[in-house]
Amino acid sequence: MAPYGDTLHRAVDAFDKRKIAVDDRHTLYLEQFGRADGVPAVFLHGGPGSGCQRAHARLFDPDVYRAVLFDQRGAGLSTPRLCLEDNTTWHLVADLERIRSELGIEKWLVVGGSWGSTLGLAYAETHPDRVLGLVLRAVFLGTAAEAQWAFGGAAQTFRPDLWRTFVNLLPDEERDDPIAAYGARLSHPDRRINVPAARAWGAFEQALSELKPANTKLPDTLYDAKAEKAEQTPRTPYVEWHYISQHCFFEPDQLVRNGERLKDIPGIIVQGRYDLLCPPAAAQRIAEAWGNAEIRFVADAGHSASEPSLRAALVEAIEQMGRRLAAD
Repeated sequence: MAPYGDTLHRAVDAFDKRKIAVDDRHTLYLEQFGRADGVPAVFLHGGPGSGCQRAHARLFDPDVYRAVLFDQRGAGLSTPRLCLEDNTTWHLVADLERIRSELGIEKWLVVGGSWGSTLGLAYAETHPDRVLGLVLRAVFLGTAAEAQWAFGGAAQTFRPDLWRTFVNLLPDEERDDPIAAYGARLSHPDRRINVPAARAWGAFEQALSELKPANTKLPDTLYDAKAEKAEQTPRTPYVEWHYISQHCFFEPDQLVRNGERLKDIPGIIVQGRYDLLCPPAAAQRIAEAWGNAEIRFVADAGHSASEPSLRAALVEAIEQMGRRLAAD
């Protein structure tokens, strides 16, 4: 069935909701949508730490797919909330295998964007025999150079006014290395310090993620005396910094160096031409190392999957991969 006018497929209720304890500490929340006998697919959310949204299920045609959505460690409805202990890329790769096995799925399509593309590539390179195909958006390879560009170079080059505001929120003595300074604040135990830093980081990242951002306003301060009692605070920046500070737990350029492991897996990469957070060069690098992936550049899009042209291209790629896999 063709997508509705907003390019997404019709909304359906989950046919399965469950919690899976993956170790003594972490329990993951999971939902399944579509047909129980459909083409199995797993969706990997971004962040890391952002969690799944109901709209993510609408990327998949419910008449074709059995779509598995789950919140990664520390994210969404998984518990403990924001827990960083035993929370690495390789724990998440093992979680995927645990979920696949528990659901009785032999192989599945892996779909992910931004950080979800990183995790998808790491999983596919580790377990290529369990992957039917890959559909990725906004490729991020987890390198230090990409992180420095995403949270420094991109804004300095294309949004210097936004960068100046972001840096000027910091005290003078912390401005020599603003990314590390924000990281230290995100890691600070005092919520009066870490919550405002998370708000600023989240707003900064959101402004960079859209080709035409609706809002580029950042908070006025990096200290909030009332933050200890705040309930609504951004979650993603805490987990995101945990991963960025550890180079996503990869060896240097690991995903590209192991790209040949993907050679038997068909792939489609949907990439915004003007993505400031995950620039197209990364998609080109992994596609060349992979050798079995098609890149589809979206001319009028940045990073965010909510941008209409990028979302439409992603839905189309998932549809086309579904038809290919259903025919095999």
